[in-house]
Amino acid sequence: MLSLLPALFLAALQTPTLKTKPGAEDIRLDGRLDELVWATADSIAGLTQVEPVEGGTPSGSTVVRVLTNPRYLVIGVTITNGGVPVTTFSKARDARLDDEDHIRLVLDPFGDGRSGYLFAVNHSGARFDALTTNQGEGQNSNWDAVWEAATAATDSGWSVEIRIPVKSLSFPAGMDQWAFNIERRVQAVLATDRWAAAKRDREFGQTTDAGRLTGLPRFDLGRGQSIRPAIVAGGGQAGPNASVEGDLRFSGELEQRLGANFLSTLTFHTDFAETEVDNRRSNLTRFPLFFPEKRTFFLEGSDVFEFGPNLGTDVLPFFSRRIGLVNGREVPIQVGGKLNGQFGSTRVGLIAARTGEADSVAGATEMAVFRIRQNVLRESSIGAVATLGDPAGGTGWLAGADATFRTSRFRGSKNLVVGAWVLGADRPDAAAGDKSAFGVLVDYPNDL
Repeated sequence: MLSLLPALFLAALQTPTLKTKPGAEDIRLDGRLDELVWATADSIAGLTQVEPVEGGTPSGSTVVRVLTNPRYLVIGVTITNGGVPVTTFSKARDARLDDEDHIRLVLDPFGDGRSGYLFAVNHSGARFDALTTNQGEGQNSNWDAVWEAATAATDSGWSVEIRIPVKSLSFPAGMDQWAFNIERRVQAVLATDRWAAAKRDREFGQTTDAGRLTGLPRFDLGRGQSIRPAIVAGGGQAGPNASVEGDLRFSGELEQRLGANFLSTLTFHTDFAETEVDNRRSNLTRFPLFFPEKRTFFLEGSDVFEFGPNLGTDVLPFFSRRIGLVNGREVPIQVGGKLNGQFGSTRVGLIAARTGEADSVAGATEMAVFRIRQNVLRESSIGAVATLGDPAGGTGWLAGADATFRTSRFRGSKNLVVGAWVLGADRPDAAAGDKSAFGVLVDYPNDL
């Protein structure tokens, strides 16, 4: 144990920090950074090139500052092009910005490297946001937060201001520093510059080696309530002499924060009319297509339900699209509830729902899923999952456990993942035979 202390002390010294400054309420969000408070704030004065030359000097400068108040974070970035032209064309929300100039930042309020929030803005002001998944190696862009951004052109480049309400995030109460990193893309020279962990074999979303945003205030969440009511109405005549038949339904969602790091949600007579439709795809294989979840009720905190080490869509003990959708047909959700959050090093998620009857599709049924995951060591975890119910009606159950050992310091600076999982399931009408599954994975993801 004593032999590890010098290495841990050295790692702490090498972690870059950026101190925040009060004054976010004084900012007019126009992208110009011309308020006096910006000039007196601590700053990141430069990034390090990741590509094409790891450790190289960027072609232009990138200065980053962060202001706070009890309700907001405001990130200001001033970019100098260094004579390189700007590439920008996207305008849409959540457009892929990989092939154009943009800046992106990642926030990990718990500082444990397991989860985080990613935000990106291009020169034209197009915004992208996502939950980091698979401990930073992936991202779920179907998640959308409430936040703002504005950009402005300057004589030597461009600048951006980003305002993020703390109500859009989950975070541990009383913690005065978060894991933070920022990256810039310069498309004309195919360059990527980063603040912390400027290495090719580190995904930007991996926050175990990120910098630290310090000096955070005690945030104010107010009542922590959010209400989204909805009314669905329609009517028509079955024939020329038939009477008009109408339909009127009330639905809604109620969110209540149980502290800064725990969220409860209630949905009733749920209508998903505002949900983005799936992309049209052709399937020429004998396997079903996989469409990701896009419904707001299921997206918040969805990363807690990830199971196993790097399994992706190969093994899914729980898939939220099975609730309210059966064989491609909509099934009404009468009522549903969700709890998700983190206590210390333990993350939990619980969803329970009752769906109504749909002719020739499914009978009325109740379903529930519970997931718990405990962080162990620096980057590893163990967990369990259990589900109850059958989307098509009837009863059924599933239970499983997983363990993942992950390190980004194998042989000094390499990534290594070793994991195992086991599952068992049954339902009354299931065929006889083995209803269990297990797997082991060893991954050494260090290909530059």
